[in-house]
Amino acid sequence: QVQLVESGGGLVQPGDALRLSCIASGGFVQLNVMGWYRQAPGKQRELVATITRGGNTNHAASVAGRFFISRDNAENTIFLQMNNLKPEDTAVYYCNADIRRLWGRDSREYWGQGTQVTVSS
Repeated sequence: QVQLVESGGGLVQPGDALRLSCIASGGFVQLNVMGWYRQAPGKQRELVATITRGGNTNHAASVAGRFFISRDNAENTIFLQMNNLKPEDTAVYYCNADIRRLWGRDSREYWGQGTQVTVSS
C-alpha cells in the first residue's frame, strides 16, 4: 500500500519559518515528480512547488524566494522549507507524487493526508 505521510506543520507567527517533510512508503518501483499543494479555507487547492527526480524545481510565484522544495531520493522524501511565513500562507499543505508501482504499469498520482500550517500573530 503506497502512502505519503506529511509532517512538520504547526502554528507560527508571521516571519517565522517551518520545514515540512513528506515520505513515500509502500510497494513501488519508481517515484517520479513530487510536489506540495495547499488549500486554504474556502479556496481551491493550489500548487506550491514541484520537484523532479533529477532535482528540477518549480515554485509558485506567491512563494518564490521564500519557499524552497528539495528532495532526498535515497529516503523517498521531499521537503518544503518555508521562510518568512505570512498569514496568507495559512492552509492545509498536501504532498503529491506520481508513483509507478510496477514496471510495465502506468504510474498514477497519490496524495498525503495533509498537514495544517497556521500563520498568525
